[in-house]
Amino acid sequence: MTQINTVPPLIQGHEVVIGFETHAQLATASKIFSRASTAFGAAPNTQACALDMALPGTLPVMNREAVRCAIKLGLALGSRIAPISVFARKNYFYPDLPKGYQISQFELPVVQGGEVSFFVEGEKKTVRLVRAHLEEDAGKSLHEDFHGQSGIDLNRAGTPLLEIVTEPDMRSTAEAVAYAKELHKIVTWIGICDGNMQEGSFRCDANVSVRRPGEPLGTRREIKNLNSFRFMQQAIDFEIRWQIAELQEGRAIEQATVLFDPDTGETRAMRSKEDSADYRYFPDPDLPPLCISEQWIEQTRAQMPELPRGMAARFVADYGLPEYDSTMLTQTPATGAYFEAAARASGQPKLVSNWVMGEISRRLNAEEIGIEAVKVPAEKLAQLIARIQDGTLSHNAARQVFDALWNGEAAEVDAAIEAKGLRQMNDIGALEKMVDEAIAANPGNVAQFKAGKDKAFNALVGQVMKASKGKANPAQVNELLRARLSGVEKDIANDASG
Repeated sequence: MTQINTVPPLIQGHEVVIGFETHAQLATASKIFSRASTAFGAAPNTQACALDMALPGTLPVMNREAVRCAIKLGLALGSRIAPISVFARKNYFYPDLPKGYQISQFELPVVQGGEVSFFVEGEKKTVRLVRAHLEEDAGKSLHEDFHGQSGIDLNRAGTPLLEIVTEPDMRSTAEAVAYAKELHKIVTWIGICDGNMQEGSFRCDANVSVRRPGEPLGTRREIKNLNSFRFMQQAIDFEIRWQIAELQEGRAIEQATVLFDPDTGETRAMRSKEDSADYRYFPDPDLPPLCISEQWIEQTRAQMPELPRGMAARFVADYGLPEYDSTMLTQTPATGAYFEAAARASGQPKLVSNWVMGEISRRLNAEEIGIEAVKVPAEKLAQLIARIQDGTLSHNAARQVFDALWNGEAAEVDAAIEAKGLRQMNDIGALEKMVDEAIAANPGNVAQFKAGKDKAFNALVGQVMKASKGKANPAQVNELLRARLSGVEKDIANDASG
């Protein structure tokens, strides 16, 4: 597979413009307009009822739980939840759409406006949302194992979706991927979607265009059904480079729907892109307007969990964390709970934050596990930090103790310290002797330090740490060494004046 590096926001004099349409499959037991199951993995066409197959005489009935999911999303994104919204028929013809139209929302969506904020390389970005509307999913065309023919599976037909549409606010692939990850976090956090991208529960379409800075928006091409963040990055990067190359060759970009081929790392046109007029939207005569009362909204609000942005704000207020730290620590409810338990037990929230975002995050990623499977419980991390604070452990030794806890070599912090002989040396008399021996054995470094070379001082510190087998307190070594070197300089000055 071709490896593609993320392109910068401005490449070869062109600015990147990206917008997103994301389909979040709602976590309901039945479909949006029928009672058929939404469970994944059933044999083809075993979960398609008469209404899903568009048999004559069937009428849709709205799924109340799907509406509640839409309300929850609107509350989570700071959106306006429309008191009255309308369902429409989106007309197009495709084999897996038996009715010849999709029931969706057009002019009056249920969720309007809102925003999603996230960090890219430490800088906060915000993407504005246009809308989120309820709609039914189509079926699925199957092209494999049919001896050159295609089959239709209608199990997915009628599955409830929320389509979340952004303004074209993103200016780089990094921003696009960060937005998608943040939205994925939100919908899974509030429990309206399981977020399984491989099963199609969270599908992203990226609208990509390029332009010269200051010019009107360029012609966009829509990359459909991106089902992993890695493929998303590769697809958008290829599309950006392809569009710029086309423009530089003097060819115009034509609006189109494209697919990404992960085997080649390239996008390819599937069909010309339709506009809303092509779908001939009109209100669905079988469905009355969807009415949502303020009482229902407030009832749903009261049942909502603490949202990630609310938890992040609380971590800033209660624990004095930087906004970046608090955002990183609220990627999942479990991560926030782990941090808070360790912070309360240790009284050192910033140190806990550093460990969670650093060593713990690195190990979780390496082993491809979530914080729920962390091998060092929060109370053990708090004990480890306490041993750093009271001078028992150096930071280097603390990492060794952490290794022992993580790998199951020890069950308790103090037991690991004793078993590995990592207790930090705090005997001033012994440290003074090591410092004096290091000065006496390294006159060259002493001379260089007096000449203003800081590296020579670090070399002397290293000699003392080596002599102590890494057990000396680095801060004490620095303090004693500077005091001794200052004394040596005074002795030399006194000798010269005498």
